[in-house]
Amino acid sequence: MQAQDGQLPGQRALFGDYGRRWPAEAATVALFEALLGDAEDPFARQRLAGHFTASAWLVSGDGQRVLLTHHRKLGRWLQLGGHADGDRDLAAVALKEAEEESGLTGLSVDPAIFDLDRHRIPEYKGVPAHWHYDLRFVVRAGAGEIYVVGDESHDLAWRRIAVLIRDDEVDPSVRRMARKWLARA
Repeated sequence: MQAQDGQLPGQRALFGDYGRRWPAEAATVALFEALLGDAEDPFARQRLAGHFTASAWLVSGDGQRVLLTHHRKLGRWLQLGGHADGDRDLAAVALKEAEEESGLTGLSVDPAIFDLDRHRIPEYKGVPAHWHYDLRFVVRAGAGEIYVVGDESHDLAWRRIAVLIRDDEVDPSVRRMARKWLARA
């Protein structure tokens, strides 16, 4: 399947906007733009050379906390998210994953890319190691913050964003998102 600009309306513009906001990340933006133009469908998880995923920086109503998952497969505290599985609206994928993995309702998503992260996923249950090109979006909680731990998580927890930037036990990309969040507030 040919990955053409029209398959993800406005995605190149979203990458351009992100690149203008975070010029030091130009090399990362270029990797994502190259994947977008690849002849093999980059939205399909079967593309083991690498594929798009979407994540949610799920912030509390007061903007002071973020909901993290202790990821069952990776064994680390990370943001909620998952595979595009053919869906080209990655902001909608991030919202759907946040709802499914947290059980929260009344969530809303900001359409601008909040963070980009390319990371290697280790081999798991016969699926070879591969790259995730993860687009992260801000998802905002509504009035309710009582979550449900699902099958993909060992646990979920609301964590204070200001504390995350100083926690060396937290994944570096989560600390980067915490710094970005605090810089924009």
